[in-house]
Amino acid sequence: MIKKLACGAIILASSLFASNEVNVYSQRHYDSDKILYKQFEKETGIKVNAVTAKAEELVAKLAIEGANTPADVLITADIGNLYQAKQRKLLQPIESKILNENIPENLRDNDNNWFALTKRARVFVYNPQKVNPADLGDYFSLTQEKFKGRVVTRSSTAAYNKSLLASIIAHYGEDKALEFSKGLVNNFPYSPKGADKDQIVAVGAGDADIAIVNTYYLGVMLNSKNKKDLEIAKSLKIFFPAQETTGTHMNISGAGVTYYAKNKDNAIKFIEFLSSVEAQEIFAEANQEFPANPKAKSSEIVSSWGTFKEDKIQLNEVGKYTKEAVEIATKANWK
Repeated sequence: MIKKLACGAIILASSLFASNEVNVYSQRHYDSDKILYKQFEKETGIKVNAVTAKAEELVAKLAIEGANTPADVLITADIGNLYQAKQRKLLQPIESKILNENIPENLRDNDNNWFALTKRARVFVYNPQKVNPADLGDYFSLTQEKFKGRVVTRSSTAAYNKSLLASIIAHYGEDKALEFSKGLVNNFPYSPKGADKDQIVAVGAGDADIAIVNTYYLGVMLNSKNKKDLEIAKSLKIFFPAQETTGTHMNISGAGVTYYAKNKDNAIKFIEFLSSVEAQEIFAEANQEFPANPKAKSSEIVSSWGTFKEDKIQLNEVGKYTKEAVEIATKANWK
């Protein structure tokens, strides 16, 4: 009888411990996220256990672990990664009135498998001494002969460029996407290298005149204590493409509840918390990302760029063309 009671106590203790935690696999590695984890713990009493790694590593880990995974939440950047996680049945649909109210329809999965946490605009950053903004327009404008040897961006294998190209396929078809890719490659001064910040630095150094990057990289540089980064960022201008057509391509970081989540209720509460105005404004201020929740305010730096037309395409429509985007980039010799 005593042994039975002891076993029961152990099971109960384990159950109570599990009910007071949420296990997170996250690609995000920012201080803002750590702040929010602590805030969530303080407000709910639910402990956040986070593992950070690259998106492909986390997705592979979830797939290998299967029903034995400890993860309750997957957080990753890029719609392609979220789309693939859903296709591989690593996420599950959830019902949340709070999330449906906080996150616009085009920024969440149509089956509620994932929800955006932040937005990133894919824009042009240019040297105003060398580029007339009147010569810029949609993404295709960078394929003009006048920009030969003047445009840089990172590799086509980078998630952000795969999704940009996938969005062009979704809007215009594969032939136009191939035309864009070939034209862009023709205007590179050298083979793509480095991350988005490296492209901005290249423009600042005079190695190129225009870079295709995500806005928050420039925002972080403008908020930097590094004098060199700040000097470069202040010398450049930002241009939001496709204002007369589809609107500027928007990518996201987002979250979903894992398929085998052991703490599903806590996972939903956690994502709901991250979608709140308070949490969204911490994301925005710390990382210079756009809030996914339209009620939240952007940072002062981001707000200074003004308003612009966003591409409001349902992001699942972008995610499903990721494979084709890779094939087209390969055909165009976009390294």
